[in-house]
Amino acid sequence: MTPVAAPTLMSEDQALSLVEKVINQSEAEGVFVSLSTGEEALSRYSENQISQNISKTRFNLTITSYFGTRSASASTTEIDLEAIAQVIRRSEELARIAPEDPEWVPLLEPQDYEQRTPAFDRATASLSPLERGKIVQRVCALSAKANVDGSGTLSTEAFLRAVGNSQGLRACNQRTEADFSFTARIGDGSSWSQRTAWAVDQLPIESLTEQLIERAIRSSHPQEVNPGTYPVVFDGAAFADLLSWVIWNLDARAADEGRSFMSRTDVAGKPVGNCLGEAMFSPLVQVQRDAAHPLLQLGTFSGDGLSNGYLKLIDDGVPKALSYSRYWAAQQGKQPTGSLAPIVMDGANQSLRDLIAQTEQGILVSRAWYVRYVNARSLMVTGMTRDGTFWIENGQIAYPIKNLRFNQSLPEMLRDVDALSTVQRYGSSVVPGVRVRAFNFSSVTDSV
Repeated sequence: MTPVAAPTLMSEDQALSLVEKVINQSEAEGVFVSLSTGEEALSRYSENQISQNISKTRFNLTITSYFGTRSASASTTEIDLEAIAQVIRRSEELARIAPEDPEWVPLLEPQDYEQRTPAFDRATASLSPLERGKIVQRVCALSAKANVDGSGTLSTEAFLRAVGNSQGLRACNQRTEADFSFTARIGDGSSWSQRTAWAVDQLPIESLTEQLIERAIRSSHPQEVNPGTYPVVFDGAAFADLLSWVIWNLDARAADEGRSFMSRTDVAGKPVGNCLGEAMFSPLVQVQRDAAHPLLQLGTFSGDGLSNGYLKLIDDGVPKALSYSRYWAAQQGKQPTGSLAPIVMDGANQSLRDLIAQTEQGILVSRAWYVRYVNARSLMVTGMTRDGTFWIENGQIAYPIKNLRFNQSLPEMLRDVDALSTVQRYGSSVVPGVRVRAFNFSSVTDSV
């Protein structure tokens, strides 16, 4: 087995050259090209031993051809020039017979992107199965020593994305990412968390494993508490899943058309704009789109070619930006924003333990699981706690409790935020642990 495998990821020059060739071969009135390629590797483990090793190279080229307000896309996973030429012709043939798009917008003009280079860690890109296996082996050894069943994944990826169109738009980024997840189970106790970083050596693998083993042991033999409204301390991993629902729903069109918690209506219930600029949440809530954050260092553009530069989303609890598609921005006389990801929320200089110590009575939630809409208009959601839920008494974890189902308005949750911890990265979000004054639990569940 080779200890280190050199990555064979396409270079930025090669990617842009291929995009240029496609544009030059196009016979359409306009053409947009999106190229993505990457090398992914993953080790999966369960019951304290490696169960699967996967590695794959991905390549996808999507070509969208335009004739007037008609358009169609075709894709290929083959890098062969003849196959690419066939895809160009196929997209053109489909575009000629496609229906006219009532929400058509012209091709995007060349954009100004942030002058920075996304993080690319050579060691992460070339991490071999042997080295991944050694890391997983240490995790499994820690689990076995504690008589805990450990399972999870360790993955790495080197990724490149390029876009271009016949209006002169060109953009290309490459980056790396590493992700670690771990579930510990012992009897009726369990715990889970995950971390993401742009370099594998930035993942707190062993310290997180030890923390989760301890949490799983402490979660055994849970007691039942009555459903109701309680103060809650959210671990960052749990809060990240809930905050993302709020940001996804900061959509300008849905707000303006009366379909969002951001909608304003008159006495007859008809939409009359949105709530942008109104104080809606706790002043502790500060959220930005910040791909350049030190824990992220992601690419400089979104998949449609729009810049994903820094954008203040919520300032002192006041929503400052909504997501405007290019079509809706043109209708409303606004600038398009594109996606509001990645999400970064400011934290504070204290730990999750500090938040617990400041809580006289409440519940610690380690994971929010299976979150779904109850009412999209009010952003009421339902979900369950999982993998370590605890009763807090006099500033300390008193005992584990059985998992609870929640029915909660997420805007009201953000309104009731009253304390924050330091931030961590979970997926493509950076968020703190959070304490909320009131959170509604509707029933006890049998989930573990």
